[in-house]
Amino acid sequence: MLAYIILSSVGIMLASLIGAISVWNKLGTIIEKNLHYLVSFSAGVFLFIAYGLAHEAEWGVWIIVGAAASLLLFKLLPDFHHHHDSEHDDHNHSNIDARRVVVSDAIHNIGDGILLVAAFSVNTALGFATTLSIFIHEIIQEISEFFVLKQAGFATKKALMLNFITSSTILIGAIGGYFLLEKFEAIELPLLGITAGAFFVIVLHDLIPHSIKSIKTKKHVSQHVLWFALGAILISIASAIIPHLH
Repeated sequence: MLAYIILSSVGIMLASLIGAISVWNKLGTIIEKNLHYLVSFSAGVFLFIAYGLAHEAEWGVWIIVGAAASLLLFKLLPDFHHHHDSEHDDHNHSNIDARRVVVSDAIHNIGDGILLVAAFSVNTALGFATTLSIFIHEIIQEISEFFVLKQAGFATKKALMLNFITSSTILIGAIGGYFLLEKFEAIELPLLGITAGAFFVIVLHDLIPHSIKSIKTKKHVSQHVLWFALGAILISIASAIIPHLH
């Protein structure tokens, strides 16, 4: 069973690269010119994910803990060093804190690793069905995270590297869960709540204010709303077709 769990985890990790690289290779120039709108798309994706995680965490106190920790902790920590690979001045004025996105997603991925172990412990079929579910969600989520990292000013290669490193935390949940499933399952609810709170902060404190700041005309407002709705609808369709099975 451990081999299946590790294989599935590595496959899910690759989602962080497959989606972002394929999109960038085909639409890189267009993406670079429309990052403000794609941040709104990402806000829709992350808000839906945050709501889903909060629901799974039963709207408990851990959501408040996650939000408070996200707001307070990152004020005390130094920002990531990053550089720009674009000449657009927009990047120099981004108010997006990439640390919150990366750390929140890393915690979320640990929870996914625990979920994989729990599914495979029931039977192999459920394990692979859960793997497929997480993989599809990860492609959409990691593309959204890639957009956010790009808008935060990261070079393409560094954004991809951070996405992959963040995705690798699924191995912590998977391997730890395999050997200590009962103990790791006990922390899954707090992980869900903390991640939900952090994602709410990302959307409400970083992404939406950034989108509002970039609005210059009424036409921009409707375009941001449309991109936000598209992100939320896309991730909701993926969730409806293949539930996340927490």
